[in-house]
Amino acid sequence: MRANPASEKAPDELLSRYRRVRQVSEALVASLSDADATAQSMDDASPAKWHLAHTTWFFETFVLRDHVRGYALHDARFAYLFNSYYEAEGARHARPRRGMLTRPTLDAVLRWRAAVDAALAEALPDLPEAARALVTLGCHHEEQHQELLLTDLLHLFSCNPLEPAVWRGAPKIPVPMPGPVRWIEGASGTVEIGHEESGGFAFDCEGPRHAELLHPHALADRTVTNGEWAAFIADGGYADPRHWLADGWAWVQAEAIEAPLYWERRDGVWTRFGLDGRRPIDPAAPVTHVSFYEADAYASWAGARLPTEAEWEHAAATHDPARGNQLDGAGPIEPRPSSGGPAFFGDVWEWTGSAYRPYPGFHAAEGAVGEYNGKFMSGQFVLKGGSCATPRGHVRASYRNFFYPYQRWQFTGVRLAKDL
Repeated sequence: MRANPASEKAPDELLSRYRRVRQVSEALVASLSDADATAQSMDDASPAKWHLAHTTWFFETFVLRDHVRGYALHDARFAYLFNSYYEAEGARHARPRRGMLTRPTLDAVLRWRAAVDAALAEALPDLPEAARALVTLGCHHEEQHQELLLTDLLHLFSCNPLEPAVWRGAPKIPVPMPGPVRWIEGASGTVEIGHEESGGFAFDCEGPRHAELLHPHALADRTVTNGEWAAFIADGGYADPRHWLADGWAWVQAEAIEAPLYWERRDGVWTRFGLDGRRPIDPAAPVTHVSFYEADAYASWAGARLPTEAEWEHAAATHDPARGNQLDGAGPIEPRPSSGGPAFFGDVWEWTGSAYRPYPGFHAAEGAVGEYNGKFMSGQFVLKGGSCATPRGHVRASYRNFFYPYQRWQFTGVRLAKDL
């Protein structure tokens, strides 16, 4: 975590933010049964109940246990069940077996959350600055898990032959197909990227701010649409090895990949499964649930490439990260057609061609929280911009999301770039 100490919120303001974040998490599961919240569909995903519990464990462990004298853990066994990957916190339940935790029940987890919320509210006025900074980190951490909760739930429900909807979808309003991509010429020469030390909260991996050399290039003014992706499929894009990286082509062959995740052709029409059930794809909406391998292959087919992280961040730095189609509480979410004008935030996370590696001068924080990002800087690629499932206000131009190149259950999409 990086934060400007002078910008740490006053206790009352921080408590209000804490409560808002916690309430959103619970609103997201309000319509779920205990079974819905317990099941796990794959190793990469976690049950909704586990997300609620893990974020509570984070606050109870790193704030209440470590900074409140005399605090007694709600249930000491929960540390083993709901630690995620913090080696410094000891042994933990295996990630692929989180769906086996039928107990504690969803109601019991919610009662634990309420107890931790009450204890933190009582303790907050007397917490030292370092502990308040951990509360701030915990709020951002829980917002990350809100997005994961939704995408994991989507994957879980997609595995059910009934294809149930989490919520009713918004009414469809016909939108014309966007015109051809317009190219925005980017800066060239030496620029600075990374989070400003004086800019408030940021995760540790977003800094230090440093210089990058940009070569002449241009970025597309919007992301690739479903309709454009359907043309890629129709042209044999998934069957032509010329467009694919070797690892990507091996993945396509081994997994029999023929379309984005959740796409299915029914009665000659491409459909997609979403949190609102199965519907025909909207050809004007951004394509989503594509892997880095697919994004890179599409860019090759289109005669372009993926932007670098530095190109994307420098171009997005003048745009408002709180605008765009992002998560506002609980309710229907899906990528929406462009409303016109360059937009860099919301709808879909955008793959870059940049590996997720440390910036020059990066040092992980001391203690268990130092495991938050740094140890994952291997074999993954950076995504930028947030999605329709990202809580509004969570992202910024310097924000670095990261996934392995084959992963695509998140709301991941594609913006093209080209050399000039």
